[in-house]
Amino acid sequence: AVRGADGDPRYRPAVTERRLLIATRSTHKLRELRELLALSDTDLLSLDDVGIEGEPVEDGETFETNAAIKARFGLRASGLPTLADDSGIEVDALGGAPGVRTRRYAGEDATDEANNAKLLEALDGLRAERRGARYVCVLSLALPADVGPRGGARLVTARGTCRGRIATEPRGDG
Repeated sequence: AVRGADGDPRYRPAVTERRLLIATRSTHKLRELRELLALSDTDLLSLDDVGIEGEPVEDGETFETNAAIKARFGLRASGLPTLADDSGIEVDALGGAPGVRTRRYAGEDATDEANNAKLLEALDGLRAERRGARYVCVLSLALPADVGPRGGARLVTARGTCRGRIATEPRGDG
């Protein structure tokens, strides 16, 4: 219990700063999430901020699995609640590809430009109505949980999609 300045014995929560690990090394993604979440009483930290080395192996076949892998990795390494994402583009004409391999579509170390070029080449000549696609983003929050002698994690997952069409040439920036 924390007593008020006037000696009031009623319980009040002590003011503490909360910390949330974001399972990323991207300063851009961390800045974006700080703006989007606007959690004034929570410090959002990256893997580098807390000194976590290594990378989780994202070998899942779904966005949900890969987001969970990254969230559990951060929680196990830090003990902090960890938010992770996995996202990509699913193109109807390509049977849902590139999907979970969006970032590596043109190869393991491919740039965004190389991935976009490969996608445009794969869709070359298709009419607009055949270029349907959706952007998928899955967030997974791993929370510490007391499960058995080794502890565990409770996962909360959310999925969002945005439908659209793939343009015939690159445009825009960022």
